[in-house]
Amino acid sequence: MSAPPRRKGRIGRPLAEIVLRQLDPLVARQGFGEASLIMQWGDIVGARVAGLCAPERLQWPARARKPAPDRPQEPATLILRVEPGFGLEVQHMAPAIVERVNAHLGWRCVARVTLRQQPLTARPARRPPRRPPPDPAARAQAQSATDGIEDAGLRAALVRLGEQALTPRR
Repeated sequence: MSAPPRRKGRIGRPLAEIVLRQLDPLVARQGFGEASLIMQWGDIVGARVAGLCAPERLQWPARARKPAPDRPQEPATLILRVEPGFGLEVQHMAPAIVERVNAHLGWRCVARVTLRQQPLTARPARRPPRRPPPDPAARAQAQSATDGIEDAGLRAALVRLGEQALTPRR
């Protein structure tokens, strides 16, 4: 018995991979080599530090016209936007921030940190959209469709999903 024929074509890719690839040229204008530094800032430096500052750009030193082959690339300066009033605290954390950023990027990319005290753009809290109350007929139909499911938690989640899917929109 032979193996089933393989399908030719594209293999699915994670959405994060596609998004990061599309963002890389945009963030390159700010001196970042890749979008992961911006997208994963909270994971790199921790939630507390990420609440106080955000990366604005990487400023690379001017290159010599004819670089010496034995001289490595000069490290960049990371420019951070810091909430007003927290500059001194972030300045004391700068060595740890540099170490974590370099560890994330995998090489000694950043040597210094420069701070700009500006408010971080706060996203307004979004309220969830108001949903109409579930239709009793939709609830009954959803419950009858999930009668055979033994797990109570799964059944309740499927009933809620069914209510929302079967309730007519106004």
